[in-house]
Amino acid sequence: MNALTVGGVASRGAGRLLLAVLFALAVASPAASRDMTGTAAGDTREVEPNTLVPAGDLRYAPAAHPDRIVASPAEDPATGFQVSWRTAYGVDAPRLELVVAGDSPDMGVTRSLAAHSRAFTTENGAGHQHQVTVGGLQPDTLYAFRVQGGNGWWSPWRQLRTAAAPGTPLEFLYFGDTQNKNASLVTRVVLEAMRHAPKARLALFAGDLVSGGDGEDDNEWGEWSDIAAPLASTMLLAPLAGNHEYFEEFEDTPQERRVLGAHWPHMFALPGNGAPGAEATTYWFDMHDARFVVLDGTSALDLGTAKAQAAWLDGVLRDSPRAWTIVAIHQPMYSPREGRDNRVLRRHLMPVLERHSVDLVLQGHDHTYGRRAGDAGKATPQYVVSVAGAKQYLLSMEARETMAPVAEDTQLFQVIRIDGDTLRYEARTATGRLYDAFSLLGDRATGRRIVEHTDGRIGQRDCGRSATLKGRTDRCWE
Repeated sequence: MNALTVGGVASRGAGRLLLAVLFALAVASPAASRDMTGTAAGDTREVEPNTLVPAGDLRYAPAAHPDRIVASPAEDPATGFQVSWRTAYGVDAPRLELVVAGDSPDMGVTRSLAAHSRAFTTENGAGHQHQVTVGGLQPDTLYAFRVQGGNGWWSPWRQLRTAAAPGTPLEFLYFGDTQNKNASLVTRVVLEAMRHAPKARLALFAGDLVSGGDGEDDNEWGEWSDIAAPLASTMLLAPLAGNHEYFEEFEDTPQERRVLGAHWPHMFALPGNGAPGAEATTYWFDMHDARFVVLDGTSALDLGTAKAQAAWLDGVLRDSPRAWTIVAIHQPMYSPREGRDNRVLRRHLMPVLERHSVDLVLQGHDHTYGRRAGDAGKATPQYVVSVAGAKQYLLSMEARETMAPVAEDTQLFQVIRIDGDTLRYEARTATGRLYDAFSLLGDRATGRRIVEHTDGRIGQRDCGRSATLKGRTDRCWE
């Protein structure tokens, strides 16, 4: 394991200087110039549709069998979790069965809980969405659970281990925007991530889970549920709301406003401890040695809740007894894409993140990869933007000058491990190659230090196309 730099302003400055030199050399070389490499001209491939569902096919129509099963964290995942699922319309208050997992197929007498059910109609037809809060569990214990459908249907048994006490190592996954072509191209990212994180107990999704607004929202949510199913069979899923989880009501009128999409509250059962004005999309929970806090950047930017979220975040971080803090938000503090600048987030939320020395700020939205420290140049917070899905944007020159490493045209996932006074971060490509790696070491009270791990990393990836198959020059792939 090679250490390139060790925490502080000097190491980050050296990294930026090296990046600037390498980028200047690349720009000077015609072979490396985006204008001199492959273009859409002469490429006869057809543009792949956003979903694999043929027009008019009701692949994702609600049925008697239960589907879209997602277990999400409770405020204390050591003693409970929450489950949501879907069935056909008319299946009201089905049961969830739970038992301590055992080695025999006879796992004993189960505990049975009735779901709260709500009717929900989509373009695929009418269905019922169900949610159950499971509590009173033992920490660090493997449970088996299944959920009921209609006409005698039950789901397969799934196994989920509750969170352990502080001091127990934790492994978790982070995915940037999935959004487009989930079934076709994001599936491989999720499966590769599971191969590299066999002990993961949590998966964070950084928002824009689907694209939406195309007349087949329910197909998109169906495909997202399919890609998430391997994860949801073994661990908790913690979703973020991105701008694509919202839609424009009264579009192109003076009354135009952002409204949270109808799928969100049906798809996920969340802790319910969020910020005023953004209760449905913000929450926090503790796992092992870490406190996780989920923010809603769209609500902050477009619905005026930035100040309220900042005050709530300040309280959640101030009262945390955990050694590590992970904050997730869809829109980044520093945007790596040209033409985006989230000043409102930096004005209200970033001072709270910096004051509490948050360790990681995990972000999405800009469909590239970029990492940097804050303006103070300290080891923490580390601000990361990543993308798991097919839509790929281009980096701004500012991002190339202030972030390291950066990437275009790359599907990624992140594996994060916390063990005592060490947090190890890895960003890997869809084929499992190491793209970025570092460790945060030490105690927050005395100041973290960062160690960059360069051994085994592949080189910087830049877009090799001057236009997409649709002829767009403002992005690399669609």
